[in-house]
Amino acid sequence: MFGVLFVAAAFTHGFGLFAKSAKESGEPELLTRQGDRIVVPEGSALRGRLSVAPASSAPMSAKLVVPAVVESDPARTALVLPAFGGRVRELKVSLGERVTRGQLLALIDSPDLAQAYDDNDKAADAFQLADKALARQKEQSKIGTVSDQDLDQAKSNYVQADAEYARTKAHLKALDLALDAKPGARSLAVTAPLSGSITALSVAPGTLINDTTQPLMTVADLSTVWVTAMVPEKDVGAISPKQAAEVRLMAYPDRVLHGSVLFVSDVIEPDTRRNKLRIAFPNADRMLKPNMFASVTLVGASSSRVVLPSSALLMNNDRTSVFVAVAPWTFERRIVDPDLEEGSSVAIRSGIVAGDQVVVKGGILLND
Repeated sequence: MFGVLFVAAAFTHGFGLFAKSAKESGEPELLTRQGDRIVVPEGSALRGRLSVAPASSAPMSAKLVVPAVVESDPARTALVLPAFGGRVRELKVSLGERVTRGQLLALIDSPDLAQAYDDNDKAADAFQLADKALARQKEQSKIGTVSDQDLDQAKSNYVQADAEYARTKAHLKALDLALDAKPGARSLAVTAPLSGSITALSVAPGTLINDTTQPLMTVADLSTVWVTAMVPEKDVGAISPKQAAEVRLMAYPDRVLHGSVLFVSDVIEPDTRRNKLRIAFPNADRMLKPNMFASVTLVGASSSRVVLPSSALLMNNDRTSVFVAVAPWTFERRIVDPDLEEGSSVAIRSGIVAGDQVVVKGGILLND
């Protein structure tokens, strides 16, 4: 038992273990308490082990680090939807392939397309017949062999046939279908709405398409991508458009991308309680790929901040504190809010001000 006490005394220099014997021997106490203050009396061995220095201030930029992910730009991403249902006869591209605008992606045999062409053929035939009938009625009206009523009916038939023919042609044109396609070549041609990469593909040759609201594939132009960061609700006040940002990706740990905030969402995500912000980056080499994980460091405006050595900070009941000299060799604990650590220095949000005399070494000897 004596051996244990001897070892404990050696490592703690007898702090509190032999207080009674120290008083009996006339040695000064290591420290005393006066309310919330700690006094290190003259002659205490602690005086040689504590270092006190004034808290300094320095210009620093606040930084916020948040998780992020690479995404395609929605304005450069298109879902390829079929105009009609049918069966995929040929698939001209594969997943991941790069395509150009207007390139043929797939051919679909579609009964609905055939019906659209049939309607147009019938409308064209009815228009031609109405046109001939009107011309005939006009010639006969000149020699008085038809009544005005018959001529008016021929004109009405012509107007209706013309309107129907214009409607069927506009329908085919809106679907980007050739009006003069031969019956044997009337397949639904699906083309790329923009240049980019096939990032999703959900059909194969022979697939029967019943729901025209389900995309066949997705084409994304990845020449410019977004890095989308998720900012906690408590930090929303520290972000703004055009704010400087640094992006680091897990795939390229030695590469730092510099950009600025392009967009800050007006809505907090209800499930994560985070706010989305986006940073755009050119991506000509396609090194940035959608769904890559990244971290975004947001750099705030420079301001003067109190800076302390990290050795001054003490953990006490899940809070960070320092000891401040309020009189010669008289100290009190201050709870501080550390903000940013840069090497061996830490910026302090609150708790002390520049000029306060802070224990920067040996503070743990005063700790409870």
